[in-house]
Amino acid sequence: MTRSAPQSAGTPPAEIAIDADLTRSLLAAQHPDLAGLPISLAATGWDNAVFRLGEDLAVRLPRRAVGARLIAHEQRWLPVLKDRLPLAVPAPVRVGVGQGAYPWPWSVTPWIAGETADLSPPGEDQGEVLGGFFAALHRPAAADAPLNPMRGVPLIQRAEVFEARAEGLARRGRPVADAIRAVWTDALGAPDDTAPTWIHGDPHPRNVLTRDGRLVAVIDWGDIAQGDRASDLAAVWMLLPSAAARRRAMAACGAVSAATWRRARGWAVLYGVMLLEAGLADDPRMAAIAEATFARLIDGP
Repeated sequence: MTRSAPQSAGTPPAEIAIDADLTRSLLAAQHPDLAGLPISLAATGWDNAVFRLGEDLAVRLPRRAVGARLIAHEQRWLPVLKDRLPLAVPAPVRVGVGQGAYPWPWSVTPWIAGETADLSPPGEDQGEVLGGFFAALHRPAAADAPLNPMRGVPLIQRAEVFEARAEGLARRGRPVADAIRAVWTDALGAPDDTAPTWIHGDPHPRNVLTRDGRLVAVIDWGDIAQGDRASDLAAVWMLLPSAAARRRAMAACGAVSAATWRRARGWAVLYGVMLLEAGLADDPRMAAIAEATFARLIDGP
């Protein structure tokens, strides 16, 4: 997802070409015991390319400078948090450094089998699992935990981005519906009434894996930070298809204030307009996530 308000939507181009040959050369130089394993491209995101390495491992390489800054957060903090979280996370098992024409840090992580939740949504009984995951994550962060200027901040700081995205959608003939704008306006009026906690920072369905309808992993932790957990709780509407499952997730999150849930709905709107504009540019899956999120916000709770 975006880190700022770029001039145009869509998937950012890679700043360095990454392929299996580059990946193998980095492994050969820094982790030669792994370099002989089969390598295949598994996924390309906005910030990273991921290659499957053998049966049990993956290699995660930034494709943009911003991704390099974010992967350092994963390397520092996922090993600290992973044992307390009830779903799998790709904590690095090896780390790499820039070498030759490739200037950035990179990671070897476990390979976690599953499908992204936009293609394979969690089942009706997974609301409690999602809420339990957030209850485990959303605890006081370390004093030196990173800050993220885009996630976990007071929602009013993202109002300019929201309006820019809404204007872009209107130009494409897809204006933000009045009911969705009302959710946004209400969220802006909700007080910031909770102390900062750890947050994932980017909990959309393509960063969540499922197997057989069960939530199994949360991936892509580059935006990990300390901040307002409401920005994570937006995932209740982004991930869970039924109102009953969403209610169960909200109950399983524990003591979350009404104001925090109002802000969470606002974050869901913000993610939605960002994903919809990007999706209309070049990624229909992102657009589908946005449309589903808006429908769920209107459906409730």
